[in-house]
Amino acid sequence: MQISGQGALITGGASGLGLATARRLAADGAHVTIIDLSTSKGAEIADELGGLFVPADVTSVDEVQDAVAQAQAVAPLRVVVNCAGIAPPAKVLDRDGNPAVLADFESIVRINLVGTFNVLSQASAVIVKNPVDSDTDTRGVIVNTSSVAAFDGQIGQPAYAASKGGVHAMTLPVARELARYGIRVVTIAPGIMETPMLMGLPQAAQESLGQQVPHPSRLGRPDEYAALVQHIVENDYLNGETIRLDGAIRMAPK
Repeated sequence: MQISGQGALITGGASGLGLATARRLAADGAHVTIIDLSTSKGAEIADELGGLFVPADVTSVDEVQDAVAQAQAVAPLRVVVNCAGIAPPAKVLDRDGNPAVLADFESIVRINLVGTFNVLSQASAVIVKNPVDSDTDTRGVIVNTSSVAAFDGQIGQPAYAASKGGVHAMTLPVARELARYGIRVVTIAPGIMETPMLMGLPQAAQESLGQQVPHPSRLGRPDEYAALVQHIVENDYLNGETIRLDGAIRMAPK
């Protein structure tokens, strides 16, 4: 499916992977709508790209419904990219052997997994009402973001790994269900990327993390994620799969 002229909705689009994706899709001619928190730079980014910013919490049904409706009003929605997420450490037991605060676990899973499902379900309900693209026999594509932690979760990542593992696990059943409507579903599992969280670490720490990657031995770049999103959108035979984007890293226990 060609990108030019299509409506594209990107969650977490004001920073990191989402921002790189928004910029690339906009450069390719998409009508971009960014969903992010009201405290983000979403409005500024949308102005830069000639797009639309809708402040919204991805776990809110009402707010996501409104954001999807606004995106559809700009241009028929055909591309959805879920990048919103959090990754705070949360061990099972603290240093004194006390159990983790359950609310912390629930919050991570709710934003990363439930939020992703909320966006894809609300968006797909709108995409199915759009006409099938005559050139590709498809209505649209949804790209979700998992993580290598779904497969190689480290100590301190039980909630994060569980949430991203859930995103991976639902990829195939959702793709199978939405196939009848001509909607593809693909997930990307990034490795260690140059996101705002990692870029806040000391330079020595960043280099140490990059050296753990077999090749190329560096952190992944947000535009490399965005380039994969672009390819997924344009390659109509990619469906129901999780693609690792990680330089062949396999994470150590800690």
